[in-house]
Amino acid sequence: MSAATKTSVAIIGAGPSGLMLSQLLQRSGIDSIVIERRTLEYVGSRIRAGLLEPGTVELLAEAGVDARLRREGLVHGGFAMVFDDHVHRINLKGLVGREVTVYGQTEIQADIAHARIAAGGDVRFECSDVTISGFDGTRPRVAFNWNGKLHTVEADFIAGCDGYHGICRASIPQASIRNFERVYPFGWLGVLADVPPLSHELVYVNNARGFALCSMRSASRSRYYLQCPLTERVEEWPDDRFWEELSQRLPAEHRPQLVIGPSIEKSVAPLRSFVAEPMRFGRLFLVGDAAHIVPPTGAKGLNLAASDVRILFRGLVQHYRSNCDALLDEYSRTALLRVWKATRFSWWFTQLMHRFPDDEIGRKLQVAELDYIRGSEAACTSIAENYVGLPFPSGY
Repeated sequence: MSAATKTSVAIIGAGPSGLMLSQLLQRSGIDSIVIERRTLEYVGSRIRAGLLEPGTVELLAEAGVDARLRREGLVHGGFAMVFDDHVHRINLKGLVGREVTVYGQTEIQADIAHARIAAGGDVRFECSDVTISGFDGTRPRVAFNWNGKLHTVEADFIAGCDGYHGICRASIPQASIRNFERVYPFGWLGVLADVPPLSHELVYVNNARGFALCSMRSASRSRYYLQCPLTERVEEWPDDRFWEELSQRLPAEHRPQLVIGPSIEKSVAPLRSFVAEPMRFGRLFLVGDAAHIVPPTGAKGLNLAASDVRILFRGLVQHYRSNCDALLDEYSRTALLRVWKATRFSWWFTQLMHRFPDDEIGRKLQVAELDYIRGSEAACTSIAENYVGLPFPSGY
């Protein structure tokens, strides 16, 4: 067995949150090791979120990985909400003075991975049999097989950035953690295609046939979603059927703008709201999907992960520079305040825009809520400030 490697922070998971944390730490003179069970190519190919809050863009800039984003990202000052054929625009820029940026998670992953490799960061892909221990004391350890050998890492802290199915949350004694979950009775059928977007901004649709979302990854690549039963399979949705159903759900004024083409990726994803708390256990910190999952309706998943990274990073810098643990001690509480607010908004937006089976009173409430939103600047402002991301407390 090889001798134990020592580092300040052992990061489990090389997705955007793990690599972002490692990049920020290195730029602040704090060493880390990133341990990932998948290949670099697999992690980089996952089709995920594509809408960034201003706070996430700011964090990418702080990490020094925002150059391509600034060139290629699409800045949006609003989005459309459609109820049957009525289109109502939420003017983000006009209501709260902030905008969001469309830039795919695959691009973020590529940018950060390139930066870590260029900086000589210690990122180890294709690790197997990963285990963590000692995080409830003063000597956290990570053990794993890599390149045919057993390795161990001794660290001051462990950051669990390994997702919903990762080993970090699963390593916590059940009596020490509480899980909250709501599973929705439908999923999203998503299609990625190299066609121009329907509109220059996102379009959320509440239609009698079900929810639809018209999004994009660039000016020439579109991402579309349809609400579908959880029992649906991708094989049941050839491209022709998908485009026809999407067209049927769009308002009449948008249908002529729909450009169709062959899909390059197609998948069905279930929707759930999930929060695990607390998010700190001794010297183990849960980050991103390891601690929370939100339905994608409010575009909060990646942004919440970036929020966790920001809060944890600030605490680690304070620890190493000032020998003070005040921010680390507040990590779980501070992160969960944002997590629960974002979970609430994602749940609310999902309830508002989707059709729920056998729910007549729910439908009547949707009608009332949407009518209220159309006539209330205060309601629109509330939507806008949640959509662009709530402010961070002082010190973060």
